Formats: sequence, C-alpha cells, structure tokens
Amino acid sequence: MSAAEGLPNISALPTLSSPEQTRALDLLFEPSPVIHELLLPLLETPFPSYDALVDRAHEAFLSLVSSSSDKGKLHAILGSHPRLGAKKVESAQSASEQAQLAEGAAELAALNAEYEAKFPGLRYVVFVNGRGKDVIKENMRARIGRGDMALEEEEAIKAMCDIAKDRAAKLQI
Repeated sequence: MSAAEGLPNISALPTLSSPEQTRALDLLFEPSPVIHELLLPLLETPFPSYDALVDRAHEAFLSLVSSSSDKGKLHAILGSHPRLGAKKVESAQSASEQAQLAEGAAELAALNAEYEAKFPGLRYVVFVNGRGKDVIKENMRARIGRGDMALEEEEAIKAMCDIAKDRAAKLQI
C-alpha cells in the first residue's frame, strides 16, 4: 500500500497485517514508532470511518497531555512532523503540503528555532491547507508569544488530527 494506492477501506483495517496497518497510520499521520505503539491496538476494533479513527487518535493523544510520565511520548509524536519549510521531508504527503513554503525557508527556519526554544521538545504543527506563508508565520509568532505549553500541545494535536482527516479524504480508494 503506497501513498499512490491510497488508504484501504476502513472496514478492512482490523483484518490487515500489522505492517499494512502501520502503513495506513503513516499515511494518515507521519511515520512514528510512538504513534504505532499507541494506535495499532485501537485498529483491532472496527471504525465506521477514517474521521472516527482520527477522532479516537485525537483522544489518545490528548490523554498524553495531562500525564507527566507520557510527555516524552507526546513530544515524539508531535516531533514526527517535519519542520515547516524543511528541505528534507520524510513523507510524500508532507512534501506536497509544504511545497508552497519553499521560498522564505530561512525565515521559517529562524521561527522554527525560536518556537523550539520557547517550547522545548515540541515541533510547530499547523494545518497548512493552502494558507499563505504570511498567515502561517503570523500564527507561529502568535503561538510563540502566547507561551502556554499545555495549550500549545493541544493545538499541535488538533492540527495533526486535522491534517490526518484531510489526508484520509484525499487518500481513500
């Protein structure tokens, strides 16, 4: 199952092999052993839609926000997303989503560094979805200025799940 092949039918997900389920999760989110560890057990139960699966993943990710012992897992999940404007992006989906951000990469790199200094262990995650660089940079500056780690974790989780729902809509065969 490659990105070109799309996602399997949601009803088939519980019957797929673990590697096939892992590839489906990688298409929805980003390749991440922590995402696999957290979400693969959930795939044993059927979901009526990919949106329902992503909603359940959202709950699982949010449960890590309030647990101090799980912060490392949460930050690893959020860190699986590439930095905005990064030259090397692991997933084809992210490369496509970030294509419009290639110009002005130096300014984005500086904002990424400022963000990561303000929120150690986090990576800025936003649902780009056709928004221009200026809008994204303004959002990034506002989130840096707000300086609220817990709110930032929740906002990054929401963005990651919004991205996953968008990908699911585009990749279902």
